[in-house]
Amino acid sequence: MTDETIFTTPQSAQAVDSAPAAVHGRGSLLRVLGVGFGLAVIIGNTIGAGILRTPGEVAGNLPRVWMFIGVWILGGLYALLGAYQISELGAMVPRSGGYYVFARRALGDFAGFAIGWADWMAQCGTTAAVAIVIGEYTGELFPRFNSYTVDIAVYITVGVALLQWRGIAWGSLVQNLTSSLKALGFVALVSGIFFLAHPLPAPPPPTEMAGGLSFLVALLVALQAVIYTYDGWYGVIYFGEEVKNPGRDVPRAMIGGVLSIMAIYVLVNLALVYALPLTELSGQKLAVGTAANAVFGRHGMTIILALAVLSMISGINAYHLMASRVVYTMARDRLFFPQVAVANKGGTPTVALFLSTVAAVVFILSGSFNFVASVLAFFFVADYAMAYAVVFILRRREPATERPYRAWGYPWTTGLALFLSLAFLAGAIAGDRRNSLYAVGVLALSYPLYLAFKLFRKKPAA
Repeated sequence: MTDETIFTTPQSAQAVDSAPAAVHGRGSLLRVLGVGFGLAVIIGNTIGAGILRTPGEVAGNLPRVWMFIGVWILGGLYALLGAYQISELGAMVPRSGGYYVFARRALGDFAGFAIGWADWMAQCGTTAAVAIVIGEYTGELFPRFNSYTVDIAVYITVGVALLQWRGIAWGSLVQNLTSSLKALGFVALVSGIFFLAHPLPAPPPPTEMAGGLSFLVALLVALQAVIYTYDGWYGVIYFGEEVKNPGRDVPRAMIGGVLSIMAIYVLVNLALVYALPLTELSGQKLAVGTAANAVFGRHGMTIILALAVLSMISGINAYHLMASRVVYTMARDRLFFPQVAVANKGGTPTVALFLSTVAAVVFILSGSFNFVASVLAFFFVADYAMAYAVVFILRRREPATERPYRAWGYPWTTGLALFLSLAFLAGAIAGDRRNSLYAVGVLALSYPLYLAFKLFRKKPAA
């Protein structure tokens, strides 16, 4: 059987799903995770600095409270719509590796390689960007560390990787702990604002808003910012074969994760408009910090910066976990260096984690992390569209394959999710043509890399 046809039948899919148990005697991932970890990695991967700064951008585009809150609800519903679709794939194809797994199964080796390569680079670039922000915020909290931003970023990146090195139990513990503390921190923040903030006086008559096309553009810009802030709700799909009961736990974690994030985001924004008028939030780079200063006084920004650092450490742990699973699975499929397909007794893909950490540190030291993250953000939008299309493709190609969870409302909800993701992709390209062109260049450059791996990879052992 050739590589191009390995994922064309239900029987071959079942063979692939059982393959991780024996990878040349070099250890394998462990099936030890549950719904709790799935929720934790989704919260850790999603809630970060975005919710602290995006409300200011949204308020600048939608200066009405009902619009301001409504767009956060719309963004959550869009994520929930996607969660219904990808839950079917995650339950049907319980392999670790994220979008790469779905792309390769439905579209072949090159599509899988391109998606996997871009996804891995994006995770490493995001790790670097977030680590640098942690360094900057640490300098704000402790001024004597102002000149050590890069050093702190490297130490955090390497330190979190070392915590995972011993095994998935440690990585899961760190993720569960940091995500729980993050969620509790946001709940405490919202509660404090509602309890301590003074009721706002009656607002002045609203200013006139531009209508027609101008309003539509403002709405789309705000919605795009909100959707970016929700990105990360699919995190559990990177751990499919490590979840004890993927047919049940992957959908529960993904749908429950989206609902949890949606609740936190809406409550945070309700607290903001309770504490301050939208005119004061509009354009603020750290809108939550502005509200915290108004409510908690001079300690407000300190609280927010500490919460931001905690949120981002949780994110780095999730990025390391996900990035290492992508290249580990690609290596098992002989689309990456075979030496990377190694896991220790604790279920950590050690070589993949090492490479991911090194890549993140290189991005930190080179200063290229923002460019990488901006260019490869294009692919996260494309990943949505690809995954929703794969639901259609596999329903048609593999009707007999067991589906422990089926997308609610298929084919209508799946078609709507695909249409919206394509519209969002078109908007992302129109809004950032330069980086979109760079992303196309990355895709083009992935082809010779794919050919090189295909040419030199070893034949599977008998």
